[in-house]
Amino acid sequence: MREPENMLEVANLKPDLMGFIFYPASPRYAAKILNPEIFTRFPPDIRKVGVFVNTGFDEINEAIRKYSLDMVQLHGDESPETCHRLSEAGIHVIKSFNIKDSSGFKLCAKYIPYTNYFLFDASTSKYGGSGYKFDWKILDKYELGHPFFLSGGVTSKDVYNILEITNPAFYGIDLNSKFEVKAGLKDFKTLKKFVYDIRNKNKSL
Repeated sequence: MREPENMLEVANLKPDLMGFIFYPASPRYAAKILNPEIFTRFPPDIRKVGVFVNTGFDEINEAIRKYSLDMVQLHGDESPETCHRLSEAGIHVIKSFNIKDSSGFKLCAKYIPYTNYFLFDASTSKYGGSGYKFDWKILDKYELGHPFFLSGGVTSKDVYNILEITNPAFYGIDLNSKFEVKAGLKDFKTLKKFVYDIRNKNKSL
């Protein structure tokens, strides 16, 4: 997210996390326009996540300090050693993986000691999300137990499909391009309805 008023609208929905992209090649790159003061107006229990791609440790640390980030999401080719260094520094880490089939879960295992969460996205030739789904039935074969976020092409029409995911490690949902008016600007009404539906239908199950 990048636009101050849009950020505050979304923050009023009280999502568990809000993400801010620190990858210069992304159309959602936030670092040059993000004012850290805006975060003082957020509900205090929202965790702020910085999204990085193959970024150096010192640069990540500087962004954490400047923007008071609570977590980082690593969306590149970061090694377990990189995650280990961040974890040792007390930084909570989400490591993203592009998933084609269930064999992709084997790569994840070595990251477990140094991360707090995984994020599973559709496979793409570029860094960052593709806006496409992978086959969510693959998640039935995920047996590592490490909590994960679902990402990749999630739309407002996916509420029931999401609620059918029964893997106990399923932790949360990453909502991005399908809930935007344009890159970096959320469609508040669509997002508000989805948040309401997913929270209330989940309670009724």
